[in-house]
Amino acid sequence: MAYTAMSGTGTTEGDDPLQTAVWRLRSRACWADAAALLTPTTPAASLQRAALLVERCLYTGLHWEEAEDALRTAEAQARSDDERGAAACERGQLAYAATVLGVRDRADEARAALGRAAALITPGAPGRALLDFRRGLLAENLAHAPQAARAAYRRAHAGATAHGDPLLLSTAWRHLAGLALRDGELAEARHGFAESLRIREELGFLVGTAPALASLADAETEPEATRLRAEATRLFRLLGGVPTWLAGRLAPPPPAAV
Repeated sequence: MAYTAMSGTGTTEGDDPLQTAVWRLRSRACWADAAALLTPTTPAASLQRAALLVERCLYTGLHWEEAEDALRTAEAQARSDDERGAAACERGQLAYAATVLGVRDRADEARAALGRAAALITPGAPGRALLDFRRGLLAENLAHAPQAARAAYRRAHAGATAHGDPLLLSTAWRHLAGLALRDGELAEARHGFAESLRIREELGFLVGTAPALASLADAETEPEATRLRAEATRLFRLLGGVPTWLAGRLAPPPPAAV
């Protein structure tokens, strides 16, 4: 299924060589190359390919039509409720990305798609944790409802732990820590950000490491904050300036007034 493939499959010794190759390319921001390895002749392959291209949109703010085309293929091939739910979850993520990046307001589409996914994906299924996380994103960033977001992220954290999904676990840690930082809970925020960073470094998820470093820097004191931000900047530049939304957070401070 697309859920497991998009959450770290290929990261451990003995995994399918195709998934290992896809993971290595994805982790280095080479989403198009990773997607090209997948032939969209089965629902699982089509879902994974669509998920890769949706993720590229979120990280780059570009290539929306390619993601739409891949998603339509996945939706057309889906046969089971789980497959239809997975495709709806990706549809919701694409609409969310377009909204939060200011490309086009698709908030209603995002809510409707994730609602369809919730009706199709069985509670306790592996894909439910990713769905919970994405519903948390909508609650936090579109509905501005941090309590609802926290509850959704906690469900995602529990589901990722139960199903052995380390990348999703890392992401849930980071967003829970972000809410803790907003509430002034510095120790809790540092712990969550540090766990998120540790997991991403262990997985070799380079494209997600710079955001994790920058987030931890926000909760640290000097000089550690500056060191973390400098490392995030190095990785950001190494990967060609993705994720694009990180650029403003890594800008050098303005010169001191004289």
